[in-house]
Amino acid sequence: MTTFHSIESATRLHMLRALCLCAVSGLALSIPTGTADAQSALPPVTVDAPQQRTRPATARPTQRASTSRAARTNRTARAPQAAPVAPANPNAGERAGGPVIGFVANRSGSATKTDTPIMETPQSISVITSDQIKTQDAQTLTQALRYTAGANGDVNGGSDTRNGGIQIRGFDMTQQGLYLDGLRLPSTPYIHFDSLDPFGASRLEVLKGPSSVMYGGSGPGGILNYVSKLPTARQFGEISVSGGSFDRYQGEFDFGGPANKEGTVLYRLTGLVRDGGTQVDDARDSRVFIAPAVTFKPNEDTTLTVLANYQKEKNGWGLQFLPASGTIYPNAGRIIPINRNTGEPGFNRYDNEIASVGYLFAHNINDNLTFRQNLRYSWMHNESDSINAGGYLDEAAGLLYRYGGSSASTINSIAVDNQLEGHFTTGILSHTTLFGIDYRNTTSTDVNTSYSADPLNVFNPVYTNSWTKGALYEDYRVKQSQVGIYAQDQIKLGRLSVQLGGRQDFAKTTYDNYMDGSSTSTDASAFTGRAGVMYNFDSGVAPYYSYSESFLPVLNIANGSLLAPETAHQHEVGIKYQPVGVNAMITLAAFDLTRQNVVRFLPVAPFTAIQTGEVNSRGIEVEATATLAAGFNVRAAYSYIDIEVTKDPVNVGKALTTVPMNRLGIWSDYTMQGGLFEGVQVGGGIRYIGDSWADDANTSKVPGATVVDALLAYNQKNYRLALNVTNIADTRYVSSCYSPVYGCFYGDSRKVVAKLTYRW
Repeated sequence: MTTFHSIESATRLHMLRALCLCAVSGLALSIPTGTADAQSALPPVTVDAPQQRTRPATARPTQRASTSRAARTNRTARAPQAAPVAPANPNAGERAGGPVIGFVANRSGSATKTDTPIMETPQSISVITSDQIKTQDAQTLTQALRYTAGANGDVNGGSDTRNGGIQIRGFDMTQQGLYLDGLRLPSTPYIHFDSLDPFGASRLEVLKGPSSVMYGGSGPGGILNYVSKLPTARQFGEISVSGGSFDRYQGEFDFGGPANKEGTVLYRLTGLVRDGGTQVDDARDSRVFIAPAVTFKPNEDTTLTVLANYQKEKNGWGLQFLPASGTIYPNAGRIIPINRNTGEPGFNRYDNEIASVGYLFAHNINDNLTFRQNLRYSWMHNESDSINAGGYLDEAAGLLYRYGGSSASTINSIAVDNQLEGHFTTGILSHTTLFGIDYRNTTSTDVNTSYSADPLNVFNPVYTNSWTKGALYEDYRVKQSQVGIYAQDQIKLGRLSVQLGGRQDFAKTTYDNYMDGSSTSTDASAFTGRAGVMYNFDSGVAPYYSYSESFLPVLNIANGSLLAPETAHQHEVGIKYQPVGVNAMITLAAFDLTRQNVVRFLPVAPFTAIQTGEVNSRGIEVEATATLAAGFNVRAAYSYIDIEVTKDPVNVGKALTTVPMNRLGIWSDYTMQGGLFEGVQVGGGIRYIGDSWADDANTSKVPGATVVDALLAYNQKNYRLALNVTNIADTRYVSSCYSPVYGCFYGDSRKVVAKLTYRW
């Protein structure tokens, strides 16, 4: 540990010096119009706009192209050079944030906020493309992460209609790590935006490790960036209907293209309607989602995309808090059924509304300087009622104690990110610099009332639809504003890439308690840094090292005051490999991530929050994706995570609950290219979820499980008929427990979905 701390201190010192030197140099130099390796100015990295300009991946100073307007336009079709790909690569003209054919994305904007090849980004990134989402029929963000290294969307099992319980590198990011087109979607301790439907995403990008340099206050494990589907210059349309298990029915549509003959106005409209049940009795799952977008491109140097989304859900309360007795192990030979609802069907509900509106603006000031501004207003309102199990009153009789509550929560948030991107050279070095100022202001309210209900025999339930209202126990408002000033320099010398970044954040949080009329506020500020280096060999192998930090203001109260912000730092080493002539990418990463000021809760009433914790997560991730011309897709992911409490009043040396040490997922599918079965697609995947601890003292374990998924589809001209089966063997397993008394969750039971799609 001493070695890492010494490396950390030295790294930060050199990083700050280098960053300041580069920043001063960049401001002092006049940005030339004909620099070697000059990258054309970029529209917003999330805009799927026509003629988006990108730079070659590893263009060298001796291979510089003309920066005339015509030459810049011609460069848009040039494939990245860092890791050569076959001429037939369908994504040769890919742009960061844009659509991808197949499973393999070559570029990303999430790590750097610039259009950068993944093979030149010294940080682990996983991209889940819309083709993968469709092929695997992922209907939630948690399901979309099933074959992603380092990410775990199965923490809360298969019945959580709230779609929470997402981990990255062993740390929960449900309330801290969801971003929409690079702008954070905030949360409260009770509600979050993670139910946003993945059908509206062009891609999902998982950026692993601390990422505060680009995004300010965020969780240490990483972030999930939801990249919206945006207008294209090609006219298209798609409509589908599907039905399946638990009387579930869904309709989807997605269409758009040019709105005028000049192609300067583009549009897109995406949406779905769903109704049905879940694997838990009387827990409905209904949703309406719509996302319009319009792009205005008055000239080749200016792009404005206005976009919005609206989602409404009227759901049952699906998350069941079950004891280990009857789930992990039998209760006198008895097993609690997966479909068991431990609440009161006439009471339990989870109703959600989500809306956002904003724009993505970019203007090329000249050939080497671009200004971007992304803005979004987000709103969410939730009303829920739930009766949940709280452990056995009489274990032999199977009698569960039950408690519950009603809540009403609202979030209002506005966020804006201003960026100035420049390209210049200093001697033999080429630079892509980014200077930014972002601002976020969020107000949230939570009102909570307690309820109780009679005990329930979990093995032979009799629902009375009766409950007792208790007292109002929470009524408060939180206001938080955060301003960040950041700078980044991406330096290239031939095939060597160096990344330096730094950020200063200022946050103010106010907590108003309407129960007793008290109010408390705190100001917090922090500097976070990041540094990375990577080298691209001609063979397609690219080793890298990075160091990064994070800062997160927390909302917990102790002794009438808000607690101090959490902080984290990470060292990561890895190798990325893109085989020459093959549309594939392989990443091997090893990381050492330490989270300080971790908020923990005393295990006895009143469960007071304390902040003496530190947790260390070390691990290895391996991920491989490939889309071959013969109609073959592969995605494989393995994660090993050793997560340990290193500072705590009680549990030093213990592992955190709900975090499997090992996770493995392998998916492949093949579409027949000719003959009698041309257009037939067969595929499937196998997922292994390793065992995890079920209590803080590490005395009880959740056993591991293996689950198999399957796909059978037929593609003919404009039609596609697909049958997806999740957990084909209907394996009963517990996805995680945070307490063996009342905190265990069943994983997905078997689900069968048939879908018919028509495209034009």
